[in-house]
Amino acid sequence: MGTTARIWWIRRDLRLTDNAALLAAAEAGPVIPLFIFDERFEGLGAAPRWRLQEGLRALAASLEDRGSRLILRRGDARAVMPAILDETEAAGVHWLRLYDPYSRDVDAEIKSALREDGYEAESHAGHLLQEPMNVRTQAGEFYKVYTPFWKAIRQMEVPAPMAAPELSAPESWPQSDDLGDWNMASDMQRGADVLARHNRAGEEAARDKLSHFLETRAGEYKDARNMVGQAGTSELSDHLSLGEISPRTIWAEAQAAGGGKGLEHFLSEVGWRDFAHHLMYHTPHMLDQNWREGWDAFPWSEDESNDAVRAWKEGRTGIDFVDAAMRELWVTGKMHNRARMVAASYLTKHMMVHWRVGERWFADQLVDYDPASNAMGWQWVAGSGPDAAPYFRVFNPDTQLSKFDPEGRYVRAWIAEGQSDPPRTALEFFEAVPKGAGLNPGQARPDAPIIGLKEGRERALAAYSAR
Repeated sequence: MGTTARIWWIRRDLRLTDNAALLAAAEAGPVIPLFIFDERFEGLGAAPRWRLQEGLRALAASLEDRGSRLILRRGDARAVMPAILDETEAAGVHWLRLYDPYSRDVDAEIKSALREDGYEAESHAGHLLQEPMNVRTQAGEFYKVYTPFWKAIRQMEVPAPMAAPELSAPESWPQSDDLGDWNMASDMQRGADVLARHNRAGEEAARDKLSHFLETRAGEYKDARNMVGQAGTSELSDHLSLGEISPRTIWAEAQAAGGGKGLEHFLSEVGWRDFAHHLMYHTPHMLDQNWREGWDAFPWSEDESNDAVRAWKEGRTGIDFVDAAMRELWVTGKMHNRARMVAASYLTKHMMVHWRVGERWFADQLVDYDPASNAMGWQWVAGSGPDAAPYFRVFNPDTQLSKFDPEGRYVRAWIAEGQSDPPRTALEFFEAVPKGAGLNPGQARPDAPIIGLKEGRERALAAYSAR
């Protein structure tokens, strides 16, 4: 090959620190950072695609600060990669492993083809705390229940995060697409401006959030994480999803902060993310099929066009907790985890709508969308998944709200109707939702819930008992 340059193939690792693929490429010589907008990213929903665009902008700026640049190409990675290797005469490619079925198949094809043609082609760990293939029970099987999985990885060594390497540039840079030409925010329409007020992309933002959390919130995390009306979480989920911060960095920083019950619970949430990817790796059908056997005949509806599902999506069910949660999602691209469970339970149990309907909606709306975590979370609530909530656990949104938002802050923050002077966050919902929905803060909310809590619970329990 003509130069000593290596390509750092970027996917969900938009960071310079603790990046084994970047470090390996940099140690070998000049680095060409490359992001390929391929099928896995083309297929993202509106909000996660917008968030990816912002992450790429932040990464490009970081690279420019270090005398490098981000090269953008669009197309099938299996065709783009050999073409750019030939164009640049680079010696090889390094990337961080992903564990969804598409990435595993494409990566295997590319690695085999490149090595056959004499190129270096190396994948590296770093997206998770532990590689899914390395976590096994004593019988050599994969874990199907979270608690023993967490106990196992809690005892495993987590490598210390690596410093960002010095970057040297190639003799010449290949041509790059313009990020703006990709029009990645087009499906967001006017909602993109609203999301921009509530999201800050990039590695620097992620590190700032982690530091702030460890300094101010971590000690109370065990209890505060469930209180939807206060800021009690790390708010790192979108950064983790795009790899703007590594789980190993979070692990190391939390350990250095001194541990304690709050931090142990926080680390277990990072472990829960590993568990989702562990299961996706070993049972990839969980992404779009019932994980547990015996659920395919359950009488869920998959009609996404009916008025009730539309009301759920638009935060108009008449149930305060559910409506506040769905509106928070419209405005911020995120939803508090406790609220996610309640909103998902109401859809799948009270409304008897298939979890796939909700999973697809979240996949379109979440800036922190992660295929493994999203699918597992929905199936956990619905009862069809690994470590599922018992079928008789039907969250009561009113009881949950009184327990986790006793002062009513959450509902006031996100529901404008009925307030003489609603806060900005509640009004932003009407900026974010499409004009075609015909919603405005002067409208009255429904007089009654689309499905009553007692009625929905009894219907769900009858269906679950008859399964």
